[in-house]
Amino acid sequence: IIIINKNRSCFYWCSLMIIIIVLNISSAHWLSVCFRRSLTSVIQLSHINEVVMLLLQYDACASVINGMAQIPKDITQSAEIKSMLEAAERTEERKLEEQLLEAAREGAISTLTRLLNMKKPPNINCTDLLGNTPLHCAAYRGQKQCAVKLLQHKANPNIKNKNDQTVFDLANDAEMKQIITGNVMKGMTRHVKMFEGPLWKSSRFFGWHSYWVVLQDGVLSWYPKQSDADSNTQRQGCKPLTQAQSKDNSYFTIKCFDNSVHHFKVSQKNNPEATRKMWLEAIEEHSAFSTHYCSQDPDSEEEDDNVVSVHELSDSFQRAEACHQRLETEMLALLSMVKEDGLAERLPAAIVQKLKEVCEASSETCSSLHQCLGLFSKQEGARSVKLKQEVEKNKILSEALQTLATEHHELEQSVVKGSSPRSVLSGDEFYDALSGSHVCLRSVDFKSVLYCSISSNLSGRMSQDDRRGEEEDNDEVATVNGVRKHRSSLPAPMFSRNDFSIWSILRKCIGMELSKITMPVIFNEPLSFLQRLTEYMEHTNLIHQANASDDSIERMKCVAAFAVSAVASQWERTGKPFNPLLGETYELVRDDLGFRLISEQVSHHPPVSAFHAEGLQKDFVFHGSIYPKLKFWGKSVEAEPKGIITLELPKHNEAYTWMNPTCCVHNIIVGQLWIEQYGNVEVINHRTGEKCCLSFKPCGLFGKELHKVEGYILDKSKKKVCNLYGKWTECMYTVDTATFETHKKNDKKASEDKKSSKQSSDSEETLQSGGDLLEVIPGSQLLWRIAPRPVNSVQMYNFTTFAMQLNELDKEIEAVIPKTDSRLRPDIRAMENGDIDLASEEKKRLEEKQRAARKNRSKSDDEWKTSRNVALGPRWFHQGPNPHNGSQDWLFSSGYWDRDYSQVPDIY
Repeated sequence: IIIINKNRSCFYWCSLMIIIIVLNISSAHWLSVCFRRSLTSVIQLSHINEVVMLLLQYDACASVINGMAQIPKDITQSAEIKSMLEAAERTEERKLEEQLLEAAREGAISTLTRLLNMKKPPNINCTDLLGNTPLHCAAYRGQKQCAVKLLQHKANPNIKNKNDQTVFDLANDAEMKQIITGNVMKGMTRHVKMFEGPLWKSSRFFGWHSYWVVLQDGVLSWYPKQSDADSNTQRQGCKPLTQAQSKDNSYFTIKCFDNSVHHFKVSQKNNPEATRKMWLEAIEEHSAFSTHYCSQDPDSEEEDDNVVSVHELSDSFQRAEACHQRLETEMLALLSMVKEDGLAERLPAAIVQKLKEVCEASSETCSSLHQCLGLFSKQEGARSVKLKQEVEKNKILSEALQTLATEHHELEQSVVKGSSPRSVLSGDEFYDALSGSHVCLRSVDFKSVLYCSISSNLSGRMSQDDRRGEEEDNDEVATVNGVRKHRSSLPAPMFSRNDFSIWSILRKCIGMELSKITMPVIFNEPLSFLQRLTEYMEHTNLIHQANASDDSIERMKCVAAFAVSAVASQWERTGKPFNPLLGETYELVRDDLGFRLISEQVSHHPPVSAFHAEGLQKDFVFHGSIYPKLKFWGKSVEAEPKGIITLELPKHNEAYTWMNPTCCVHNIIVGQLWIEQYGNVEVINHRTGEKCCLSFKPCGLFGKELHKVEGYILDKSKKKVCNLYGKWTECMYTVDTATFETHKKNDKKASEDKKSSKQSSDSEETLQSGGDLLEVIPGSQLLWRIAPRPVNSVQMYNFTTFAMQLNELDKEIEAVIPKTDSRLRPDIRAMENGDIDLASEEKKRLEEKQRAARKNRSKSDDEWKTSRNVALGPRWFHQGPNPHNGSQDWLFSSGYWDRDYSQVPDIY
């Protein structure tokens, strides 16, 4: 067998292969050699598909190269064999990709290096079933060496998985984020090269028109001609290119962050193809620059804590200089003693020479330190001058920004007031309607801006007797028919914020990250954000209603209404909740509503709050984690929600998941703050495949769509079953699809008729018409309606009845909750009791205590881990994949309700 001539007919190689297989020869070397030769040769024969299949079954390599630099599929003429070989190649490639993904997950750096150094390495950006690349896997598992190796081999850190998460979103610690961020920004300068030239721009009314277009620092501007651009006058428009997307075509289109679309085309003279390509490359570069510097991702405060000032460096060098001077003096004294006593003659010459060398080295070191200190001093002076210049620039820019925002606001108001009264709300009504939309966002840093609006003057205050009576009532546990009776008012009303201006605070913080801005306690409400999260459960009856239904579509209707109702309590809530401390918890047990809930602040950077609620009859489980992504747009701040909300109904073996809509806060510089929620929310039933698509409508210029929500339910065959509509501040209805579409057509036709008639009416008629009221379609079924707020809600931070009960504390509750519970926070308790000064002092003390604890953990290399630890305290949640969609989530670890809190940390 072994001496067969390799240049003979390939028939002999096939025979050899078959003999080896039949005789079950186990030599790996001979099998490998024969497999490779046989597969390259056998495909030259005809009618031997079975032989090829046999070779492939025994792991013959389908990509082996022969002496003619050909792989097997390059030789065969048979389409069937070629298809088999291509399938085998894909299988081999996928096996290598799976090995690469596994090596990245497990931190097998040697395997990873071997795979990446292959002549034909696997695709470094391959993905698993969840869309995660090897870099995603390494980031999530904390495999730092693997992440560095992958980035060195050009792995793309900007790829998103199926849950729209980048590598940075999955990184668990500051060091991993630093590795990823350092690679992303490698080579990106603080400035990008300006690009300008003539372009044709399309407008809706005037068609194509020639402009001189300028790309500078991530902003696209267009002018009538080049001289106007040089003098920066008569600018016709500008758009920041943050998250802009350009499309190459006969012309090119730019879609900006606000969904506005701009069409451009190049002149047909002087090589238009090359010119268009240059423009597209410049736009991509400026878009990346603008996106990076406009997106406010909260960095770790630990990095700031480790920054050493120039003064500290100077002191350190001065101490080092003093030490070396002393060393030099001592060495000179030693040499002098050696010479005077004649020791130099008795000591070996080598020792004397060594002493001189040590003294010279000390002198040179001291001289170098002097020079280094001088350089640092010069650098400090230059930076001080630069800092003064930047401060002046910021001052001018902030004043210009305020002026521009004021002019823009006045222009908007004039447009509204000048419009047809019948088609829109009056100016005052529009202003009130917008200012009435205030929503709490799920972020430590974003909340610094969200809830800082000016509220109306307060009417009346509770007397001291009323306050004492309220406290006495809280000491006793009142019950009605065996059900606990909860309070209906707070111990003290809120303070007026009329004397405070958010812009006066924000203008001093220009250039700072949103997470670094500290707001006065006057802008808070006496609740922790963990308690604010608990307001999701206010309409638990919708969950019970869904659980009681035997029809999956009816259950989907109730779950969709619950998803909308979860944000209803945020309407007109102008106060910002207190930022939870790391390790802070909150529990709520409501026998009357049939649930119990536990929530915890599981991460501080990024700020993540996790919660887990379950029915007292084990009839449902509701859990999730909240972490929004922040963007600052000048006049507004936008929060894109990150975090999956999950509802499980064990009785029906169903699980529903969704994400909250996007929130945007307007008029943060001038005018009254108002907030809108917009975006699409997709509620998925993972058992049946049914889906509810909800659209939270943006307000628009005239507020016609303010607060409105529309959607539809699809069955597993993607067919519309029914439609939903309503307002997230009021109610939700459902109606059959045919009726809904007919109503929409008639409504559109009626609107066009009103426009064409151009009839006008006075403002009183407009107010009565209720242009922003929800019109109920005949045949609709009411799914949910918000409960009216108590009469004293305005004096009580616009709280609902449910919200007023969240922070109540009596002896029975205090006896069972851990010392990390939000009810025991002294700053929140002081504010609830009306003591603003004490609340401010306690808030500052708690923040400093948390900062000190973080520094101590950093020094001792401890981390806030997801397991129980005596030093770090218990943790009630752990990070892991969501069991229903595989996305990263914080899951309940159980054990909390055992009531063993002996190892909880001291955070207050």
